[in-house]
Formats: sequence, structure tokens, C-alpha cells
Amino acid sequence: MRYLPVFLDLQHGKVLLVGAGELARAKLRLLAAAGAEIRWYATDGDHDLAGLAADEAARIERAEGDPLAADLSDVIAILCAGAGDVGVAMSARAKAVGLPVNVMDDLAHSSFIFPAIVDRGDVIVAVGTGGTSPVVARRVRERIEAVLPARIGDLAGFIGRFRKSIHAHIPEFSLRRRFWERIVDGPIGALVLAGHNDEAEQALDAIADPVAFAGANAEGKAEGHVTLVGAGPGDPDLLTVKALRALQDADVVFYDELVSPEILDRIRRDAARIPVGRRVGKPGIGQDAINKLMIEAAKSGQRAVRLKGGDPFIFGRGGEEIEALRDAGVAYSIVPGITAGLGAAAQFEAPLTYRHEALRITFLTAHKARDACNVDWSVLTDRKMTVVVYMGMTAAPAIRAGLLAAGRSPETPVGVFARVTRSDAKAAVGTLARLPELVKKIDGGPAILIIGDVVAHSAPWRQSNLTQVITELLEAAQ
Repeated sequence: MRYLPVFLDLQHGKVLLVGAGELARAKLRLLAAAGAEIRWYATDGDHDLAGLAADEAARIERAEGDPLAADLSDVIAILCAGAGDVGVAMSARAKAVGLPVNVMDDLAHSSFIFPAIVDRGDVIVAVGTGGTSPVVARRVRERIEAVLPARIGDLAGFIGRFRKSIHAHIPEFSLRRRFWERIVDGPIGALVLAGHNDEAEQALDAIADPVAFAGANAEGKAEGHVTLVGAGPGDPDLLTVKALRALQDADVVFYDELVSPEILDRIRRDAARIPVGRRVGKPGIGQDAINKLMIEAAKSGQRAVRLKGGDPFIFGRGGEEIEALRDAGVAYSIVPGITAGLGAAAQFEAPLTYRHEALRITFLTAHKARDACNVDWSVLTDRKMTVVVYMGMTAAPAIRAGLLAAGRSPETPVGVFARVTRSDAKAAVGTLARLPELVKKIDGGPAILIIGDVVAHSAPWRQSNLTQVITELLEAAQ
């Protein structure tokens, strides 16, 4: 992120506009609509304000003379639109005195840029692309316009009118936030969005105990809660709506090392983020320590999220964690996630079941070779069973040996699917006899092993067969 979105208070001074033609007038309309006081140097001498309302035109000072010699003492920002070479010179002057400057369509001479704006009164949404593609920004703005309630600004203004009086009754910051969350998400917020402000105000006045309404416990403190959230296999677009809500409401998030940075970006900005997971071969803080952190957070009144790769209840130790929370008397909830096996199946078109071919699925983990040795491979030899192995890269030789010894065919199709749903996902397919070789081809994990005839229906298998056929045809033609 090169440009930090900020909002400029236009009540603190004037905006100096330099330029001419429709480009300058477009900026005039934008600034006037925002309530700015504007000093306009029309470089072509034409100060025509046609199209602006009288109250907007009244805030525009039509300046004469050389803008490069203008008094900047009461100026808070400089804009140049349709200004030609004068814009470049004004940029140098603005930077020399520390004023923010924008030269339209000239990133090199601008210290700030204009975003695409969604205006809902007290709610302003700014969309930027770092100045690289205004068209993309406009398209994003169009989508936001389509989903953002027309009266969302009224809701912000409604809250603003009552904020101080409510806060006088709720001393604890976390409870204040929860109070307004319940207002926004509940019937009162719906009344405002429907245009029934008087009814909304009556409903707000009817709240006899704001602290209790905010969900305080018997001591008047915020009630803590832990949510176990499945982050899925890596693609942030696979997060559920409920998972996103939990991440936005959280005070603290304890996350695994395998949770992708893109998913961590979905966490509320001012929430604490604490890594608690570990990677293969590296020490972690241990499950008991993780349980203790969650319990302490909840008992201090925080809303904690335990963010886990995949799904909490599929090799995610979610069962152990909720047992510890139950024993400690801590309230909790679970948000499931897409497990990596399903993510691999979807991305690489490897159906885990297939009519008449694969009627059963077994999920197992084989973190190390000794884990594989403890598996009863004899129950996994049915050709109509798909075997999905988590954390099986290191144990791949032992997995192959166990299945072959139990009687599974060495020609059984297998796939090694690494970093599934991420941009650097990779697949290697072949037969069970070659499983350790396939693991070496995917350049590191995490990876899912899928073993069974269904792999022959996958996109990588079809591609490998097509490549082989083409190679054979070319060799035959020589």
C-alpha cells in the first residue's frame, strides 16, 4: 500500500485550484460539493461557474494573477487540473512549503491522489488504485454503490447525535463498541435505514440500561467469548460470511502459522494479532499455552478468535480447545471452514467420490513416519475408497509402503496437491508406486495427498495424459 487513505478537514483552510477547462470544473464541482472554500486560478482566464449552485459558487474565490506567486498562508492543499506546465511548477512550490499537492494524471508530481468516492452523507467510501487505474476504481465504486444502503449516512449521523449521551452511561470502551454494534445490526439500525428516524429514536430512548443492552455480565463488565474460526486452505474468498464477521468483531486473534497473510488482512485493524501455531520441524508454544491464552482473553472480557487453517474439527485440535474452554466456564462458538482436502479437490477437479468408482472417503493424518506405521492400512485397500492424507509429505515413503504391503495396487492413481487454493498452488500426479517422487516435485508444503481412482479424473491427470500422447505422436512422426 503506497497511498494511505486519509480524509482532509476542509474547514481548516482553503483549497487552491489551478487549471482550466472541464478538467478544472470537474474538480470545482467535487470540492464545492464537499463544502470546501476554493481559490481558483483559471489559467485560461475563464472563471465561468455555470452549473454550480449559488451556495457552492459563493465559496469560490476567482483569483487573478500568477498562481506561482500566490499567498499560501491559508491554503491546506493544492490541486492542478488542466494546468499544463504550470501544474508541474506549482507542485515544486507546494512540496517546498510542505503542502499536499495533486497534479491531475501526473503521479510523479503529486503527493496525494483522488480516489473514486461513494458519498452517503456522513459515510464516505474512498476507492483507490494507487493512481494506476481510475477505471478499475470506478468499477469498484459502482459495486459498492449497488450494495451500500442509501441511508447508511443517516445511520452514522443518528449514532453521532446520541454518542456522547450513551457513552456517559457506559464507561467501559469495549461495552460501548458492543452497544453500537447491537444498534447498527439490530432493529433500531433497520428503522433508520428504512427512514423511520423518529421510531428509531423512541426505541433508543426506551433502552433503560445501556450497559445491560451491550451484553455486560453481572459485574457490569464486558462478557468474554472465544470463537474457533476455520480459515480454509488459504484463499481469502473462501472465508464464510460468519468467519468474516467474527474477524471484524474480534478484540484479539490467535492464529496459526499456516493462515495466509491475505486472510490476516481481513482482521479488524485495531485487534491484537498473536501467532500461536508452529510449522513442521519448528517448536511452538504448545496446546496448553494456547488454551491458557484463550481463557485469559475471554475472562478479561475480550472477544477472542482462534483462527485455524482449514476447519477446526479436521485435524485442527478444535475438540481439545473447546473442552478446555468448557472446563474453564468460557463461552465459545465454532465457525467451520473449508478443509484443505476439499479445497484441493475443487481446485484440481479431483472428485473425492464418484458414482460406481469411489463410494467412501477416509481422512487421516500422517505427520511423521511413525504416524504412518500406526495406521491400519488393511482397512484402506478397498479400490472404491478415496484416502485423503493430511501432513503426509514427510511420511510419504511409509504411506506408500503401508498401502502396498496391505495390498493396494501400486498403479493406484495418487495426487500431491500443495498450497491449495493459493496463487502458488501446484500439483503432481502419478501412481502410488511413485508417491515419494511426486512429493519432491511440488517444492514444499503444506500439501494434501489424495489416493484413489478419483485422481484419474483430475485436471492435472488429464493434462499429463494429454502431454504424454502429444509426445508419443511427435516421436512417431520423426
